[in-house]
Amino acid sequence: MNSTNNQTLKIGLLFGGQSGEHEVSLVSAKSIAQGLGQNPRNQVMPFYIQKDGVWCDPERSLNVLEAGKPEQIDNSGQFKLPAAANEVDVWFPALHGPNGEDGTVQGMLQLMQKPYVGNGVLASAVGMDKVLMKALFAQAGLAQVKYVALSRWQWQQEPEEWYEHIETTLGYPCFVKPANLGSSVGISKVRDRSQLEAAIHSATSYDPRVIIEQGVTAREIECAVLGNEQPKASIVGEITYNSDFYDYETKYTPGMADLHIPAQLPETVTQAVQDMAIAAFEAVAGSGLGRVDFFYVEASSMVLINEINTLPGFTSTSMYPKLWEASGISFHDLCDRLVDLALERHKPIVG
Repeated sequence: MNSTNNQTLKIGLLFGGQSGEHEVSLVSAKSIAQGLGQNPRNQVMPFYIQKDGVWCDPERSLNVLEAGKPEQIDNSGQFKLPAAANEVDVWFPALHGPNGEDGTVQGMLQLMQKPYVGNGVLASAVGMDKVLMKALFAQAGLAQVKYVALSRWQWQQEPEEWYEHIETTLGYPCFVKPANLGSSVGISKVRDRSQLEAAIHSATSYDPRVIIEQGVTAREIECAVLGNEQPKASIVGEITYNSDFYDYETKYTPGMADLHIPAQLPETVTQAVQDMAIAAFEAVAGSGLGRVDFFYVEASSMVLINEINTLPGFTSTSMYPKLWEASGISFHDLCDRLVDLALERHKPIVG
């Protein structure tokens, strides 16, 4: 792979989107644009996706990117690809949450027959769906917390039976999460049945399927993965915070969480986390990038996988680029490597 050739590469930077993480996407995109801009080969072409799903042309998208705040530019309400999209050599999605990292945009880019940064349709979809993700992790032999998967219809038919099953299987505290949603949105920590009922009601308003996980006393550990067929794991990091759990506000408000890189862990634990991160990435057929989150239960020296994020944040407080920076890859080099991996993956298989 060569990041320094003289040929101009037109990179379509996709940001905004229809998820609740629209604003976070704007911050990630601005950082990525700055990172890509340090390589003279890269010509960044921004494409802003409004909250209603309408795509904006690069000129108007650049204004949004520089302003760093959402805007309603095109009021037609109709999806159409801007003409400039035909000029793009490789796409760089900086989208988070549903309609961004769940395989939908990836499928569209696949049909456009152009390279794109990050995971394909399958890995993106599985990475967003916590029920399927955990099933694949179990199949791969990766230890994880106990959980119960539940659909809205099942819950509505037999609520009391499900409450008893959850209490018997998991106990309190436990966490209720929508099966398909990003970045801690719709997640509740519950300590009794009344809170459990309210949390399931809330989670099913976001998604018809939910997952309930057993609460554990553990340290929260994260590891970044980079690559295609031969992925590499980064240095391991840890997140600490004073809030009750790592919710959306804690995750994206500067100063509410602290990143510790490298995490102070026994060498055997660090190696286990790195090995499990790569195994998880391969289990979902990952490509390009991923951030894998773990629980480290010190009392038993057990490492439990939590989830994989197939399009992690690229903000100034994001763990993914910070882990690679600590591993010797600068932010702008990381952006270039991701573009190169996209080009590599798009090459036709010969033979």
